[in-house]
Amino acid sequence: MGRYSFAFVTKNMEYIPFSSFQRPITHVQLQAAERREAAGATHPVNKWALFRELSKAQSAFGLSERELTVLQGLISFYPDDMLGGEAQMIVYPSNKALCERLNGMACSTMRRHLARLIEAGFVQRRDSPNGKRYSRSLGEARVAYGFDLSPLPRRAAEITAAAEEIRAAEEHLRRLRECVSLMRRDLAAVASYGAELTPGQDAWDYFADKAALSARALRRKLTEADLNALRIDLEAALDQARTLIDGTETEDLSTTARQSEQHHQNSDKDSLVFEQVEQACGTVVEDRPEEALTEEEAGEEVERPMPRIPLRLILSACPSIHDFHEGPIRHWHQLFNAASQVRPAMGINSSAWDEACRLMGPEQAAVVVVAMLERFTEIRSPGGYLRALSAKAAEGAFSCGPMIMALMNGGRKAA
Repeated sequence: MGRYSFAFVTKNMEYIPFSSFQRPITHVQLQAAERREAAGATHPVNKWALFRELSKAQSAFGLSERELTVLQGLISFYPDDMLGGEAQMIVYPSNKALCERLNGMACSTMRRHLARLIEAGFVQRRDSPNGKRYSRSLGEARVAYGFDLSPLPRRAAEITAAAEEIRAAEEHLRRLRECVSLMRRDLAAVASYGAELTPGQDAWDYFADKAALSARALRRKLTEADLNALRIDLEAALDQARTLIDGTETEDLSTTARQSEQHHQNSDKDSLVFEQVEQACGTVVEDRPEEALTEEEAGEEVERPMPRIPLRLILSACPSIHDFHEGPIRHWHQLFNAASQVRPAMGINSSAWDEACRLMGPEQAAVVVVAMLERFTEIRSPGGYLRALSAKAAEGAFSCGPMIMALMNGGRKAA
């Protein structure tokens, strides 16, 4: 006998063949016979639920839509909803009846797809001695010759596992595509914001073009490799864009004389310490209404330097601003947005805020506001105080660094 045992006889002495009528035997038929003998009775499964799983996993088994259609037609001839157990799962439609069930599929086409299903091991032939398909009763027993559907419930676990694997791959691809789409949208937004913040830079056009090209690419059905390459490219572009907006944060404050030139007038007595507002600014400047800005002030253009202090040091000295921003603050534009949200509650009108942003720069103005927030109860007129600092900035005699250092030193003394 060798490896295979082909004497597969039922308890009623009914022999179950594995060869086809006037067709050469294949290795697939031998393997199917061996699996049938080893498996025995199978756990019943719903035939249509199993067919849906196989439809999802069709690429894993190399099946086409037309082959699944033929299999669906064969399954429809089986009277019960459940496949498996010890029941005989043989259907015996004629070629004509099967083609009619398949909406008039050509007989030659049907036979070709049926042969592929048999080759794939999802259907087995159970040919009668003369090759006809029929069923006959022997007392209480029933003998049928035709197409055996028992390989389907025997391979149910394999089919279900393949379907789940494909669903997981599709979900991963969907999430990856969603991630790339969100990154593309963020890059377009950052490019637009950067063009408003520092117009005239070619980098913003480059980032906007990259976002547009990414949107065009997402209209196609991209592979996982394509989406991963696009994600890496967009991630690098976002990092570059944020660096341009946020500026280069120095690791440590420089103590060279050149960088101290802007700081020499800011001693402990005259260093923007909040308890000595009148001394630091000369006189208390009351907040002015928005219409009080002169035409000369409104049209004045001054240089707006970036803060020379690391953002993380500012956040360490001014933790209160976190209460006014949803999520962590990691970039200068996030600090600016948080300061814009909190300044109306501090009594700083839009005129004073716009003047500070124009004369100090939006980043430095944001630092001043978040520093004022830490000592808010000690400042008599926040709007007037901000205008006084803006006037110093217009003269080139202001830096926000001493404010942060004063808060740091005050915190250490308190500790």
